Amino acid sequence: MTILLTMTGTDAKSWKQQLEALTPDHPILIWPSDEPLDAVKYALAWNSPPGLLARCTNLEVIFSLGAGVDHLISDPDLPDIPIVRIVDPNLTMRMTEYVVFHVLLHHRRFHDYDRVQKAKKWEILHQPGANEVRVGVMGMGALGSDAACKLRDLGFQVAGWSNSPKDFPGIESFAGADQLTPFLNRTDILVVLLPHTPETEGILNKKLFASLAQDGVGQGPILINAGRGKLQIDAEILAALDENVLHAASLDVFEQEPLPEDSPLWSHERATLTPHIASESDNRALTKYIAEQIKRHEAGLALENVIDNTKGY
Repeated sequence: MTILLTMTGTDAKSWKQQLEALTPDHPILIWPSDEPLDAVKYALAWNSPPGLLARCTNLEVIFSLGAGVDHLISDPDLPDIPIVRIVDPNLTMRMTEYVVFHVLLHHRRFHDYDRVQKAKKWEILHQPGANEVRVGVMGMGALGSDAACKLRDLGFQVAGWSNSPKDFPGIESFAGADQLTPFLNRTDILVVLLPHTPETEGILNKKLFASLAQDGVGQGPILINAGRGKLQIDAEILAALDENVLHAASLDVFEQEPLPEDSPLWSHERATLTPHIASESDNRALTKYIAEQIKRHEAGLALENVIDNTKGY
């Protein structure tokens, strides 16, 4: 009943140390390794090499170490077994912190005040009330709905858009392709927490940005993408910023990661960039969740938060 850790760009040793304390009866293998894979029953995966999980012939459960699972379902040889996504209060709150911070960063014009400070000017800039600003959240799953509710509680006019209608008090619900344009038309600050699927790839493009509200009380539409990099077209975000279709953007994810050094996004004065850390969580909390799911599985109970492989979330 071996647990395989296959993590690109992540320190697997700290994960192993945490898991050893929580699952002492399960040997833990870090990839790459010369050990045989036929004893592997569980895999914790982040950007696993294509085809690797198919070589684990007795694999029963895959745990996705990230908010999305596109890094897994893009593998053409992925075994047809349950994929469990991690839903943890710590991870959810960190994403909400990121979203709320960036909404307020733009709403309260902190970038403008930074420039005013550097110019040594005592200048008061107009800031509308939160109740005048329309925030739209694309993706109303566990992460998006929590962020939307916190923004609602701060007084913003919040709406959510997703595949199917969602019912949260005080949050206007839009659903499906037919309601996307009306949702965008009423949105001043767009927060994106969608999964990456064939339907959402490249959805953040100039056409979509042009549908955002142009009659808001702020300086213009603002994009905050803390979802997946493949949702956006980086070049079209740049064009939208340069042409004032977008006033500003906060981006935690990119088409290519790490973002290439020659990307103009690095130096754009109205782009705020972070290195895919919006929902970076303490692996102590995540390994505890995984250990609990393993115990459920071995007790014959249903796994929680299993994704629909056909939908990709």
